[in-house]
Amino acid sequence: MNPIVTRLMSTVAGQLGHPHGRLGKLVARMLNRGNHPLIEAAVTAAEVTPTDAAADIGFGGGLGLTLLLGRVGTTGTVTGVELSADMLTRARREYAADVSSNRLRLVEGSLTGLPLADDSLDAVITCNTIYFVPELDAACAELARVLKSKGRLVIGIGDPDAMAKMPFTPYGFTLRPVAEVRAALERVGLTVDQREVTSRPMTGHLLIARPTG
Repeated sequence: MNPIVTRLMSTVAGQLGHPHGRLGKLVARMLNRGNHPLIEAAVTAAEVTPTDAAADIGFGGGLGLTLLLGRVGTTGTVTGVELSADMLTRARREYAADVSSNRLRLVEGSLTGLPLADDSLDAVITCNTIYFVPELDAACAELARVLKSKGRLVIGIGDPDAMAKMPFTPYGFTLRPVAEVRAALERVGLTVDQREVTSRPMTGHLLIARPTG
């Protein structure tokens, strides 16, 4: 491949996994727009209600935070966990009132290192994030750890076959069959349902997991 194209695709992939700098601001807006159907479906599937303690892991542009805050109302709380310092700074500015009122907590962390207590969350969503995590089992174990006994976890991913056709996914993405992600969740003690989200630009999949028992 042309080295200029290679560098461009590498940059795009890097920004999607870790938005930062001036380009990251544009990427954040693109993520909110492009991922809207999947994120909205994930929030709905998580059955978030007032009084819930909810979280968006890898919130990126912040759309999930907005939708979760709308669901928990004034009596619940939302935690946003993000690896990108620039996205955290952006969110602290845009959601300053919610942070000040303690409705929203924003913290730095990753899927394999969540700065959250055991059994602390009623509802968790994470959309288009697991492509950037080599250690799938470790990530699933962390997500299961923070769920309450009746908690709900929703992982949203793009259809792997469709994503494999995109020019930037060879540069840093780990695309896994949906069945592989489901099996990893089941290995850490979660019962999993699967739902398809049909929307443009591509079909998405929701894995809706709950602690067994």
